[in-house]
Amino acid sequence: MDSSGSSACLTSCQTKALDMLNREGNVFLTGAAGTGKSFLLDRYLAGKPTDSFPVVASTGAAAVIVSGRTFHSFFGLGILEGGVNSAIAKALKNHRVINRMNRACCVVIDEISMLSGVTLKAAETVARRARNVDKPWGGLRIIAVGDFAQLPPVASDQVQKDWAFRHPVWPESDFTPALLSTVMRTQDVNFLEILNFVREGIVNEKVRDYLQARTVASGDSFDGTRLYPHRAQAEQYNLRRLEAVPRDLHTFLTEYSGSEKYLEAAKRSVPIPDKLMLKVGALIMMRKNDITGFRYVNGSLGHIRGFGEDTLSIRLFTGEDIEIEKEKFTVMDGDGNEVQAAWNFPVSLAWATTIHKAQGASLDRLIVDLHQLWEPGQAYVALSRVRSGDGLMVSRWHPSSIRAEPLVTAFYDGLADQARKYVPRPFFVPSLGPPDEFTTRKAKPMKPTRQMRMRTIAKLVQQKISLANIAKECGIKPQRVMLYLEKMVTSGEASDFAYLAESIPDNQKIASAFTFRGLERLRPVFDDLAGTVPFDDLRLMRIVMMGRRG
Repeated sequence: MDSSGSSACLTSCQTKALDMLNREGNVFLTGAAGTGKSFLLDRYLAGKPTDSFPVVASTGAAAVIVSGRTFHSFFGLGILEGGVNSAIAKALKNHRVINRMNRACCVVIDEISMLSGVTLKAAETVARRARNVDKPWGGLRIIAVGDFAQLPPVASDQVQKDWAFRHPVWPESDFTPALLSTVMRTQDVNFLEILNFVREGIVNEKVRDYLQARTVASGDSFDGTRLYPHRAQAEQYNLRRLEAVPRDLHTFLTEYSGSEKYLEAAKRSVPIPDKLMLKVGALIMMRKNDITGFRYVNGSLGHIRGFGEDTLSIRLFTGEDIEIEKEKFTVMDGDGNEVQAAWNFPVSLAWATTIHKAQGASLDRLIVDLHQLWEPGQAYVALSRVRSGDGLMVSRWHPSSIRAEPLVTAFYDGLADQARKYVPRPFFVPSLGPPDEFTTRKAKPMKPTRQMRMRTIAKLVQQKISLANIAKECGIKPQRVMLYLEKMVTSGEASDFAYLAESIPDNQKIASAFTFRGLERLRPVFDDLAGTVPFDDLRLMRIVMMGRRG
């Protein structure tokens, strides 16, 4: 979970989302990277007992960050050994799992995007049977948190992702979407626009120009963090940079305590290495939030200034000098008991890290390789780690790395429409009594897929409906309608868009400029017209002309 939104004030969308959290019903708390999901959740959970409001995370690393437990351990699923049915049967024979399900009032599931639909359904079955109530989750309230546009669940066949929202358990759970739209991590408007395009897998002229302007030679002079897709690349680069620092090496071994059987899991989960090697001048990343002074967050960068007897002196990129001590990272079992603890300074070398390990961090300066990414959402996760476009550099990039999952895009289109129609339910008063006092709500149908929306727009175009009314009819923004129109042109599905030019002021002048400059790029036409024509008008006119040419 990200650490954005650390101020005391809430944005308007956070205020609305907090109202949803405080009312009845299951909630899906989502939004783009940096919109303050973790901050808002911390606000909601403040003062609530962990037995009644446990926080679970899809991975061990995420669980350590949120001081919670893993999803699999909480629901007693292990690694689903023996298959789903066997894992469910085993969980239901465990009296501690039964007790956990009945003690809980509301379960928060973090990083929901990395859980498969099959796994989510297995947990729902355990909860329903353990609580002996024939309602979704046995009447247990669920707050799911995450962003499906980020890292997906691992697919065993590497063909089709088993997204949780595509499984019947999702509509059965009847989640009310609490959609955060205001990015707190950065106030860089141009950068935000690029992030939104990348989040949707759009590589247009703006994205190309923006990334190209930040593409630099990949030397060692950059004083920031490099993101790599593979762990070995990051580790090798960090060690090479450390060796080049002409200072004495200081080594700090991470101390572990607790049950031996959880040791290997703890080493994989904690964000610090077994052997922390540092030198004066080394670039480091803070791996915890400063919960007392708010001087830094997970991902803040700085340089080592010196070593005390039990302290590290660091100068942050903000210019502030801090002194830190060793801290504990805790690994919990399903009951919320500490089973392993790791002690060391909460820092790691920061010349390089992986895209996966950077998820949840807010970096000050970043150089990223966007050349051969393979997962939808990887490029978005990488770029959205940095606080501002001023701190971003790109070593190389390729349009094929900027990918969004069409199913996810269609899901969020429907989610935005659902959020607009939200009607507050009664306030939710947490009960520690029998679960059967929760009401059952009818499952909502799945939202339109991208293909369905494409067909709808094609029919509306045939009826010569205006762009604004098409957007209204489909419940999406005009800019997204234009994306569908562009796809129709390139695929040859529809081409009679001439009537749309009637709504564009000075359409003949714009058409003449495109005739002179060609239809490949918007920027030359924008410049020829002295910036007097909005990009959206230029884009629509180009669609009309491409349709004529087709």
